[in-house]
Amino acid sequence: MSDSVAPLGTETFVGIAEIKPLGLQGLIAVRGDLQTQFLGDAIKQVMNIAIPGVRGVVFTGNDGVGWISPDELLLFCDHEKVAARVDELRELLGDRHTLVLTVSDERVIFSVSGVRSREVMAKLCPVDFSPTEFTSGMIRRTRMAQIAATIWLSKHDTFEIIVMRSVAQYAFDLLRVAASEGSEVDLW
Repeated sequence: MSDSVAPLGTETFVGIAEIKPLGLQGLIAVRGDLQTQFLGDAIKQVMNIAIPGVRGVVFTGNDGVGWISPDELLLFCDHEKVAARVDELRELLGDRHTLVLTVSDERVIFSVSGVRSREVMAKLCPVDFSPTEFTSGMIRRTRMAQIAATIWLSKHDTFEIIVMRSVAQYAFDLLRVAASEGSEVDLW
């Protein structure tokens, strides 16, 4: 098996916000009825985090659980722990109607940080990123220009964005242009 390599390396951009790829991250997609006790128990046992509410994301250290849709979760962990976590979840869930899938190597995560990070994101996504409407602990699946993106606020002024690996350069370029000096619109 070949070693995973993060696209774009350590390329960063600093303008009205700092844009950088975050390297390899363990990501596991889980599909199933989020209301069932067996799924909640399995997630809690493997991740030590309960399933969050609608559009919620919870992190404990490097481990996290994000609500993606009424029947989908995204689990976060160290890249090297993904295979073991997937095996453990599959064993706990058995033949119940669920799907547990490693998606780590098909996705890329970027961070957008700085006091104008909300402004940068608002230029690209049809989401209300105002401080009262998009707060820490929220996650959204949306569009970023022409691509699908999953976005959450990891710190007060730092967003993390997941996109497909095949559009990593396009996503970086979008973010770079939106964060270019002189592009301020002073929303917040």
